[in-house]
Amino acid sequence: MQEGIKALAPRRRGGHPVLLAALYLFMALLPLLLAYLEGLPPRSFTDELSSALALAAFSMLLMEFVLSGRFNAISGRIGMDVTMRFHQVIARSLTVFILVHPFLYTTPLRTPLPWDVTGQLTLGLDTWSLVTGILAWVLLASFVMAAIFRDKLPYSYETWRITHGIGAAVIAALGAHHAIEAGRYSGHPYLAGLWLAMLGVALLTLLYVYVIGPLRQSRRPYRVVSVERVALKTWDLAIEPVGHAAVPFEAGQFFWLTLDRSAFAITEHPFSASSCPDDRPRIAFTIKESGDFTRRIGTIPAGARAYLDGPHGNMTLAGRTGDGIVFIAGGVGLAPIISMLRQLRAAPDGRPLKLLYGNRVAEQILYGDELDRMQEDLALEIHHVLREPSADWAGATGQFDEALLRRLLRFDGYERWLYVVCGPAPMIDAVEEALRKLGVPLRQILSEKFSYG
Repeated sequence: MQEGIKALAPRRRGGHPVLLAALYLFMALLPLLLAYLEGLPPRSFTDELSSALALAAFSMLLMEFVLSGRFNAISGRIGMDVTMRFHQVIARSLTVFILVHPFLYTTPLRTPLPWDVTGQLTLGLDTWSLVTGILAWVLLASFVMAAIFRDKLPYSYETWRITHGIGAAVIAALGAHHAIEAGRYSGHPYLAGLWLAMLGVALLTLLYVYVIGPLRQSRRPYRVVSVERVALKTWDLAIEPVGHAAVPFEAGQFFWLTLDRSAFAITEHPFSASSCPDDRPRIAFTIKESGDFTRRIGTIPAGARAYLDGPHGNMTLAGRTGDGIVFIAGGVGLAPIISMLRQLRAAPDGRPLKLLYGNRVAEQILYGDELDRMQEDLALEIHHVLREPSADWAGATGQFDEALLRRLLRFDGYERWLYVVCGPAPMIDAVEEALRKLGVPLRQILSEKFSYG
């Protein structure tokens, strides 16, 4: 049965990770290659190192726009969480390169000498190229620090998001002007053309994210058909398409949801679908009250407009191998897992299933009755785990650590099973580390964790 499911699995969208990595490395180093081909006489080692850092870092900065653009061609196989983590790490790295590079120059800063046509003896910055360079330098440092400490800043995610996009565009434009006007190598037509082309792609990416994408969504609206409380401070919100077919997706994927606002509003949030693909045209989300937006979920009226960006994510079962499947969920992290279980109930693949489901208290358990019924329809074994159990609780207690998992996974061949993990990021980290210690190969662990606000 499993082989049949694997054979019917849809082709994964997105480029192969190795090809994407090679393309990224090529684009990061391409400016250095073009600079080398100019054949200019070399300067001191630190001067050339400074130029190399700046050239590679600026190319990486312009590619950041594409990395954060939610393109399935990039994240379809490797996962949106990996793409965004790479985006964040690279942003910090290139910032260090750019902040350091001015201090490495030993060549004097003065008006170019008439006989120094190759710029070997002076840096030759004019007023405007110096101004744009300093502005880009200061803004980039401030910009990255604001992103790192966003959760501690006294303004909303929506405000941060729009300033993030505008700020990035300003830094890119200032950087391009500085590079072309002041750069010893970047003034060459080939390298200047590369910067302008990459800047154009970056700005088009912003145009797609903030204008073209929402315009497409506005032509495919949804409406809220029900909002039901399903556990303590947790709601099931269901939507249906208006005048079009519901978007296809795989169980385990997520969408950015814009709710009770225009498609062009920047108030959107990522939620995994908790309904399964066979439930379409109805698409449901399980949402916990945890912030300014989610606290009012229970007040959303039926008939309210909704818009979807997606689906995204590759935490899906199609094509995944394993003797069985262990689902490990924490709190509302059950949402993509209940979607998978519902789809497996609609189209069983014959493998044994186990669900390890952790919550703080019993009142937070989602879809308890449905999960009980699933044990009759599927080869499913369920273990509930509570951190703060009542006196009459008979199930497992504590955290998902190595000791608890060792006790719950007491069966032969557990290391050959597939493990699907979803919940708060600290829980995912702890579970992955515990499974690693128990001998489960990394390739058998499927998870996604990210924070978009």
